[in-house]
Amino acid sequence: MAKLHFRYGAMNAGKTTIMLQTAYNYEERNQKVLIIKPSIDTKGNEKVVSRIGLSRDVDALISPDDSIFDRIGNYLDITNCILVDEAQFLSKSQVDELYYITKLYNIPVIAFGLRTDFKSNGFQGSIRLLELADALEEMPTICRCGKKARFNARKVNGEFTSVGDSVVIDGTQNIEYESLCGSCYINKVLKLKKKF
Repeated sequence: MAKLHFRYGAMNAGKTTIMLQTAYNYEERNQKVLIIKPSIDTKGNEKVVSRIGLSRDVDALISPDDSIFDRIGNYLDITNCILVDEAQFLSKSQVDELYYITKLYNIPVIAFGLRTDFKSNGFQGSIRLLELADALEEMPTICRCGKKARFNARKVNGEFTSVGDSVVIDGTQNIEYESLCGSCYINKVLKLKKKF
């Protein structure tokens, strides 16, 4: 039986790059891959774009109120694998539909995304993926200090912040993101110090 996979990591972990490599591997074996991403991710518009410059057209942009079955149902009979970029932006019901596809149609789904936002709160799609996924894989990246980075920090005009809307795409409104380890996140973003 096919599985729902969730491959998650902090920013710059190479999630989109690995997704594009996965698509290539399937297609090299004459397998049909369907790539979807939530329309909330406006980076690249109708493309998935990796930070190292690789890109590819999306087969289906999923709006917040879309049913995934309605958007891709016509392709399920000819699809060997579904790849999802920026899966954290999916709704709970959309993640449920991906899980149903794996079990009803025996099509593997590999979702790539962030686990938490810059405030270290779980995204709706990520929370549901952590609850339902048959397989979980953390994709590592490193902090500027060299330790494993697990947190996504937001910078506005080059300064770390812990306030603002959860979803703002990097490169807009003078906003950028940086992956940090727990210690650097506490020191640089939360600015907490030892009390004793």
